[in-house]
Amino acid sequence: MAKSDYYKLLDVPRNASEADIKKAYRRLAMKHHPDRNPGDKAAEEKFKEAKEAYEALSDASRRAIYDQHGHAGIDAARQGGAGGGFSPGAEQFGDIFGDVFGDIFGGARRGGGGRSQVYRGADLRYDTELDLAEAVFGRTLEIDLTKLVECEVCHGSGAAKGSNPVQCETCSGSGQVRVSQGFFTLQQTCPQCRGTGRVVRNPCDNCLGQGRVRKHKKLAVKIPPGVDNGDRVRLAGEGEAGRNGGPPGDLYVEVHVREHPIFERDGAHLSCEVPLSFATAALGGSLDVPTLEGTVSLKIPPESQSGRVFRLRGKGIKPARGGEQGDLFCRVTIETPVKLSTEQRTLLQQFEDSLKHDGNRHAPRQKSFMEGVKRFFGTVP
Repeated sequence: MAKSDYYKLLDVPRNASEADIKKAYRRLAMKHHPDRNPGDKAAEEKFKEAKEAYEALSDASRRAIYDQHGHAGIDAARQGGAGGGFSPGAEQFGDIFGDVFGDIFGGARRGGGGRSQVYRGADLRYDTELDLAEAVFGRTLEIDLTKLVECEVCHGSGAAKGSNPVQCETCSGSGQVRVSQGFFTLQQTCPQCRGTGRVVRNPCDNCLGQGRVRKHKKLAVKIPPGVDNGDRVRLAGEGEAGRNGGPPGDLYVEVHVREHPIFERDGAHLSCEVPLSFATAALGGSLDVPTLEGTVSLKIPPESQSGRVFRLRGKGIKPARGGEQGDLFCRVTIETPVKLSTEQRTLLQQFEDSLKHDGNRHAPRQKSFMEGVKRFFGTVP
């Protein structure tokens, strides 16, 4: 039976790049692999054809032979003719599969000339509580934490003084080993050296061969003004030390703002409730209200109702990430007098009686409310 054209098998043009050929083969191999199509002979045959086409076209010299002489040239190359022999055996197929699918399984590192792996240190998190004023205006705080740092005796190598780690014999220093599972050849972290590519024969007494030790450290952390609950301050390189020469991680200081007895925060804005006397609400006047920078005088117009909100521009918070200064919203609540004397009760009753002479003219909200009640119960047409 005549063989199909390799380019048609992979569904690529004859001028396709090496990357396009690899991509096409990867797609077909995943689609027709026997492990994904158990018992499907047609799929298995298509998988073999795709593999054969990729083996021929992925190598520049073999591809040139195929372009010039077709399948006959490839057959001659297999038998040791022009271009050198190649055989699609299990070992070579493992190499091809690793080249094509290496990014899926973490990337292959060849033995012998491979580089040992380095590992970045772990990031750390530190939680701190701040008062609202500290979050608004910023502060510098000192924190004490325990973390893994590079061993000062062996400088992170893990080996005792006068000795050095040696290349791992299991992975030949690559940090990776190959495990064959049927048609698949997977890369895994070497169990002997745990991916470092080196083995410590004579461990350091200070770190017991780990290259890192736990140590208490004090740090000064500058909290910028305007931080909010849940914000994080990053200290680059202050996390745990890396392994095998890897860079250290980072330290993240997470801010938690305590509740304030007066103010509530909403982004850049602040709000508070301000008690207002009955007389001041009716007659008007001025009232001292608190801000984070001291008290300011708030003008209260006559006949102010409970729940009215007054806005003090620029008395809020300047956000840490930039933006305009927020505002302070003061909600007044009229406070009912308590513990009245007999004289005060008499005067208040006289005042109430004088209001009744004018009907509901002095209580418009009460009048509209009662009319709404009557309409609800159908007593008003």
